[in-house]
Amino acid sequence: MLFSKFERCLYTRSPLVEVICQLRFPAILSIGASEPAAFQEAIRHDFPQYVAKQEKPAPKVVGVENGVPKVEQPPAVTNYHFISKDGLWKLNLTSSFIALSTLRYTRWEEFAQNLDKALAAFIQIYQPDYFERAGLRYVNAVAKENLGLQDLLWDDLIQSPYLGILGEPDVNEQDVNKCALDVDIKLGEDCRLKLHTGPGMLNAGKQGPKLRFILDQDLSVTGNLASDQLPTRLEELHQYAGGLFHGAITDTLHDALGPVAITDN
Repeated sequence: MLFSKFERCLYTRSPLVEVICQLRFPAILSIGASEPAAFQEAIRHDFPQYVAKQEKPAPKVVGVENGVPKVEQPPAVTNYHFISKDGLWKLNLTSSFIALSTLRYTRWEEFAQNLDKALAAFIQIYQPDYFERAGLRYVNAVAKENLGLQDLLWDDLIQSPYLGILGEPDVNEQDVNKCALDVDIKLGEDCRLKLHTGPGMLNAGKQGPKLRFILDQDLSVTGNLASDQLPTRLEELHQYAGGLFHGAITDTLHDALGPVAITDN
């Protein structure tokens, strides 16, 4: 099954390395026209560090002239970064999206509470008419050595559908340089899942040479979403993410991660 039914739990040795929620809205030009001082004032006690960066979007093909694609470079976008004192939480604001990310995810309720607080300030100040896309991304990276499982194969820890040829009994894991699975699938009427799985290095090895199994879920819902719809839709994406993770790991890995049952939902 793609999504398994599961009892909610916290993992004492969680493989989560980052969780991101991005909310896109029709462009509000006033956000990029001047620094968002009122927004910063509303959230600066939780996010006291501030950085503004100019980012160049990817070039766009806007037509063809004499058989040659015509490429146009969109103007630079100002991305405002608001960062917590410990550096583990970050808010990003541009003229078309607001995003919250954390490197220290404990449980959904804490993440949702922090998002609600920032989002309430954003809505009060900028009053977006609606949201076009709500996305929730969970990046898991399982390191065998951290769990005392270095003598096991990925096939012992990850369910076969997520392993590609690594799930085949006649394939020597040590002989495989690269094996990745990428899926883009529709969930219901307006939800999508983009999934990447496979062994690899975090940030191309910048966070150490340790090989990990990456399970990267990017879930989203699109449409004209009113502000009061966001909590329900994000909860729906959260439920999808939990079901997929539990369906992707074996009992051996589940037990090694140190599950602690959650009794309150």
